[in-house]
Amino acid sequence: MVNTIRCLGLLALAFNVNAFYLPGMAPVDYADNEAVALYVNSLTPMSSQIKSVVSYDFYDERFHFCQPAKGPEKQSESLGSILFGDRIFNSPFSLHMKNDVSCQLLCQTEPIAKPDAEFINQCIADEYSLNWMVDGLPAAHDVYDERSQKTYKSIGVPLGDPDASMLNNHYEITIKYHERPNNKYRVVGVEVNTASKDIPLVNNVPQCADMPSRAGFKLKADGADRVVYTYSVTWKASETAWATRWDDYLNILDPSIHWFSLVNSIVIVLFLTGMVAMILIRALHKDISRYNASEVQEDVQEDYGWKLVHGDVFRPPTRSIWLAVIVGNGAQLVAMAASVLVFATLGFLSPSNRGALATVMVILFMIYSGLAGFVSARLYKMNGGESWKTNMLLTAVFFPGAIFGALFALNFLLIGSQASGAVPFGTMVALIGMWGLIAFPLSVLGSYLGFRRPKIEHPVRTNQIPRQIPDQPSYLKSLPSILMGGTLPFGAIFIELYFIMNSIWFHRIYYGIGFLFLVFVVLVLTCSQVTILMCYFHLCNEDYHWSWRAFMTSGAAGFYVFLYSVYYYFNKLDINTFTSSILYLGYSSIISALLMVMTGSIGYLACLVFLQRIFASIKVD
Repeated sequence: MVNTIRCLGLLALAFNVNAFYLPGMAPVDYADNEAVALYVNSLTPMSSQIKSVVSYDFYDERFHFCQPAKGPEKQSESLGSILFGDRIFNSPFSLHMKNDVSCQLLCQTEPIAKPDAEFINQCIADEYSLNWMVDGLPAAHDVYDERSQKTYKSIGVPLGDPDASMLNNHYEITIKYHERPNNKYRVVGVEVNTASKDIPLVNNVPQCADMPSRAGFKLKADGADRVVYTYSVTWKASETAWATRWDDYLNILDPSIHWFSLVNSIVIVLFLTGMVAMILIRALHKDISRYNASEVQEDVQEDYGWKLVHGDVFRPPTRSIWLAVIVGNGAQLVAMAASVLVFATLGFLSPSNRGALATVMVILFMIYSGLAGFVSARLYKMNGGESWKTNMLLTAVFFPGAIFGALFALNFLLIGSQASGAVPFGTMVALIGMWGLIAFPLSVLGSYLGFRRPKIEHPVRTNQIPRQIPDQPSYLKSLPSILMGGTLPFGAIFIELYFIMNSIWFHRIYYGIGFLFLVFVVLVLTCSQVTILMCYFHLCNEDYHWSWRAFMTSGAAGFYVFLYSVYYYFNKLDINTFTSSILYLGYSSIISALLMVMTGSIGYLACLVFLQRIFASIKVD
């Protein structure tokens, strides 16, 4: 999701993602001439219009990049980092604090076979970038934004020039450092400018004196090309403190858009709040007063309005076990999302800690399985369910299994594409082990505790014979009302959704956690209010089948998110391969399904509380 815009002036500062760093993220002090490691990560497409969603290992044999003398050594990574496709290795670059070098030979490759040269040229055309890190900071280059007329740091090192099909084989590395007491230094910035040069070698020494006058280097794909890779390193002193070194990466180019997004969301919430207040204060208050006044009159008066369905409104819905299971898992997602956003807003999930956000999401999802079991059991028991073992098993297995199965199927596509984003088999086994050791027992325990609790009692009795539902107006029929209700939750988030999708598919750092937290709060309020409104309108028309419709009304936001993903695919991306298209649509479907379950659960639970309250306020024989 995207950033929610800082609430009000001072509140914005409180939501700054750079507030502080966790223990374990302490700065590293370097001495003069001390070695500073440069690590390499996967290659990812980072163009203005993405043409592929497949990433590749830096040391994929087809690239023929220079390797360390002792071979690449894989660096330890967090679970979230692995799941997000990070594959970090050491590199042959030799960097030493404050030690400038010029035109240093990295290596000369062996002749590149024709298929590999064609593969490299295709990656250049698809605008792939190298991802390097120095002291945890990603390498970046300056990009001028014409709209804001500002220069900002764009993460990544271009593989080549797509317009001229030139391979970048010379790297100008500039590292900024901040001086500390006792002659110690901290890395506070990494910039890399690239060049494509036909560099001659004499006695294994690159001749760089006339490099600017030489033509760029282009792979001819004739099986005879040998690439000479060189680099230069420049160290620059900087006044930037270590604690603020991420500011250049997290710069918001056009904050007015984020403010507009927040204002848009708040307007929707205020509109819905006004509508709900009008119903609760005026319509419902008058209804309850009339209903209760009629009870003290001697003349028997026929019920009217939403009181007519008091004997059917709490009738158990069809397939109540599935509704309980899905709402239970939705409550799990809501708790996970809220907790992650709180931690991130307070600064506990710094972008310098790669994969921390995803790792915390996975762990909290496992832990909140107990909440899923508890909510599911309580709702199923409330609706008179007796197959408690089936409910317990479905809550623990169905939803996590469906998501894991979909991701497992997409992982096969990544493996077939030789993509670095393919999750290793060992990691998949570890996830299954975590589910078996943490999530499954907690879900079963939650279900057990839920069934042990007394049944949720409704304020009115349910009649034995269902009441006939009259014909409904066209706008209150199930499909139109669901689609109409889902537009408001989607409308509250769709602007921020654009920035979130940019962050996901363009491999950019998402910098607006504070904005996102506020948007999440707005989303919860919108889902609750729009579902209550639609439920009230249906009850006034004597339609008491509210359970599944309440879930789908707010859950339809997930359907609109998928439609927006399709629009984004055709208008913002330029994907030209079948595999990338399937991966994009597959991941978009999973995200949309997760959002549907989460928002639908919010709507159902809000509607249940609303009905419990209003029917407890009237007197019924």
